[in-house]
Amino acid sequence: MSRRCNILIGAIAGDIIGSVYEFNPNKSINFPLFEKYSRFTDDTVMTVANADWLLTHEDLVDVMKMYGNNYPAAGYGGMFMRWLMSDNPQPYNSYGNGSAMRVSPVGWAFDTLEETLEKAKESAAITHNHPEGIKGAQAVAACIYLARTGKSKEEIKAYIENTFGYDLSKTCEEIRPAYSFFVSCQESVPESIIAFLDSTGFEHAIRLAISLGGDADTMGAITGSIAEAYYQEIPEEIKREVLRRLPDEFIEVMESFYEKFVMDK
Repeated sequence: MSRRCNILIGAIAGDIIGSVYEFNPNKSINFPLFEKYSRFTDDTVMTVANADWLLTHEDLVDVMKMYGNNYPAAGYGGMFMRWLMSDNPQPYNSYGNGSAMRVSPVGWAFDTLEETLEKAKESAAITHNHPEGIKGAQAVAACIYLARTGKSKEEIKAYIENTFGYDLSKTCEEIRPAYSFFVSCQESVPESIIAFLDSTGFEHAIRLAISLGGDADTMGAITGSIAEAYYQEIPEEIKREVLRRLPDEFIEVMESFYEKFVMDK
């Protein structure tokens, strides 16, 4: 794949793999990773937008509106679509998991946890300014920061529980039977983190997240973003399948982001 091996793609892979299971719940880890209709959704579009924002230092509202309007069929929620269409978009007090699914680039871009948390808040608050919406984004960004800086799963779990109050004590096996489709941060971010904690590798993490039978593309994106930071590699066959489903524009942004923020860390 030449230099396209050097690309930040964990969240995007989770989104694409989960896309066909969002409204077709799956309760097993044994499923095809890629189907004919596997595609990127709003999770990918806004992840790329956040990476572009960190690269260019442009206004985040303008960047997200540009990407959203350039890719209008990506499957945005109703409130977010109204935000995109607005001439003067304002935060709408959301605690949905959209803040957590787009924040992964923030987890790579800063040298301290304090900066990471502050920028995650900034990323979330332009739409998801409810405390739970901000907390969800900060928790995911913190997981990525801690994972990429060499912390163990036990240390990551303890920090997230102590800082954000999420209960990470259950396993995926315990969660799966009663779990269903939830789009709030508080009902999907902890479960996505648990899928990472329970996993033995990147692919296994994605399979666990999707097997819970919830908001599969977003939970795949969240889990995938953390698993990429922790395991530091993604299987080549997954990269190939993901890259062939992305516009060149997205690939170029995520390659540039990798080269600026990831390569030397």
